[in-house]
Amino acid sequence: MSRLFQWREVSATGDAVVGPDERLSWPQTVAMGAQHVVAMFGATALAPILMGFNPNVAILTSGVGTLLFFLVTGGRVPSYLGSSFAFISVVIAASGYSGRGPNPNIAIALGGVIACGALLIVFGAVVQALGTGWIERLMPPVVTGSVVAVIGLNLASVPIKNMASGNFDAWMQAATFLCVGVVAVYARGMVQRLLILVGLVAATLVYAALTNGLGLGRPVDLSGAAHAAWFGMPAFTAPVFSADAMLLIAPVAVVLAAENLGHLKAITAMTGRNLDPLIGRALIADGLATMVSGAAGGTGVTTYAENIGVMAATRIYSTAVFLVAGAIAVALGFSPKFGALIQAIPLPVMGGVSIVVFGLIAVAGARIWVDARVDFSQHRNLMVAAISLIVGTGDFTLRFGRFALGGIGTATFGAILLYALFGRSRRP
Repeated sequence: MSRLFQWREVSATGDAVVGPDERLSWPQTVAMGAQHVVAMFGATALAPILMGFNPNVAILTSGVGTLLFFLVTGGRVPSYLGSSFAFISVVIAASGYSGRGPNPNIAIALGGVIACGALLIVFGAVVQALGTGWIERLMPPVVTGSVVAVIGLNLASVPIKNMASGNFDAWMQAATFLCVGVVAVYARGMVQRLLILVGLVAATLVYAALTNGLGLGRPVDLSGAAHAAWFGMPAFTAPVFSADAMLLIAPVAVVLAAENLGHLKAITAMTGRNLDPLIGRALIADGLATMVSGAAGGTGVTTYAENIGVMAATRIYSTAVFLVAGAIAVALGFSPKFGALIQAIPLPVMGGVSIVVFGLIAVAGARIWVDARVDFSQHRNLMVAAISLIVGTGDFTLRFGRFALGGIGTATFGAILLYALFGRSRRP
């Protein structure tokens, strides 16, 4: 336990990689943790709203889940656990949610979320028992790169379709990713490391000048933050266990397992450190965090794609950053004022940041191919990558009764199955 909270302190100068067992100075680490929370906040708050859950509870439980993940994985896997979008369709189906206001049947859905977490723990225990050698055989670089790229591409439509309601908003998204790009290319030192946070602040100021100042769009509204209390207890909800809801929601564990595999493979590729021995622990940690979240009234949680994008841009993989991020999320869960302040960030600005982050994830997948020198002159590799990319990007969905396996899930398991299916042929 004493070694769990020990990191070797390194300098922030240049663009050197900061490994999972290293950290910057504590003030810089806190700033990096805040950047991750901001990057994840939009989706972490949006998913519960779409399901009729309490956003403050979801934010709180995402922080608790992140801290649990840190402990169970021994502080060796950099990851933030946020609300999973994979639960949306099954929760709506199980609870009969109308789409407006609080979900009156949230308790029934929570029982299913807990069942899903328990099933994911079983998956993790199986991986721990059988070892991870089979994972390497099932997921060579061509498969891993495809899965990681799909994680970013599958989310591309979220900021473009759902976070810009008009022409002005679209231009502000462009201004936002331009701000982030300028910081990334021209800034130096810690400012460059904080490219997402600094770019977001700069874009928000530009947005406020154009809207609040010139009246060109919907103005920034801070009234919610001004009237919100500094501290407040979230509205927790106890779960109710219904067999029908549990059978409908529990299979989402398959999607969570796929997302965890892709996350760890991406970090392995970016850091050069083999995290396969920790896959079982990661699944168990995510399952435990999902159960805790469901028990308190929160959504199921998963490793977040936005993590990969921010880490790829900053080259900082320190687990200390995520320990701080988890603590910040817990504090936000008990502070309606800070939550309202984050929610006051203009949606187009969050959309522009998301475009950058999701694009970085897709590029991280391509980097796996490049580093592993994947030979696309071989038809086996070409077909695996081509099919899985389009299946994942287009959100190709397969339904098994009332359970739906969406884009990331179909792309992950499709790439694995295609690679195995085409393995009989060695001809180019």
